[in-house]
Amino acid sequence: MLMKRLSFFLLATLFAIVAPAQTIFPTQDEEFTTPITYEKMIVRLAEIEVYPQYLTEYLAFANEVDRLSVEREPGVVCLFPMQSADDSTHIRILEIYASEEAYQQHLKTDHFQKYKQGTLHMVKDLKLPTMKPLDPETMKLIFKKQR
Repeated sequence: MLMKRLSFFLLATLFAIVAPAQTIFPTQDEEFTTPITYEKMIVRLAEIEVYPQYLTEYLAFANEVDRLSVEREPGVVCLFPMQSADDSTHIRILEIYASEEAYQQHLKTDHFQKYKQGTLHMVKDLKLPTMKPLDPETMKLIFKKQR
């Protein structure tokens, strides 16, 4: 049941990223006052396989970078890490950035560089496919539910 809910969340999010001139509702925090438009968003589903002997250490790095990125970077809309129920060494991270510029800025942060350099030897395989939405209208519903 949990996998069905996670799958629905992922699919709904991935299906609905880009809609011309549609604005996501900005948060109430002062530092997050610039509205984000769907048309500029970057969505990736990172596919990571970790060597088993480094799994615990990798998860600590991943949780830290995801938390700090969402907390500190207005252009990071979502970093949602998940672990396969079938194989714990298979990690997926739903990544949503406000724009290509926000993504490039994220890559330069100290917390991302700490993660990247600290986990290079832990990662057996990494794929970063960029996803295309199938139903841009659904994204509006996801963000409305969060208000």
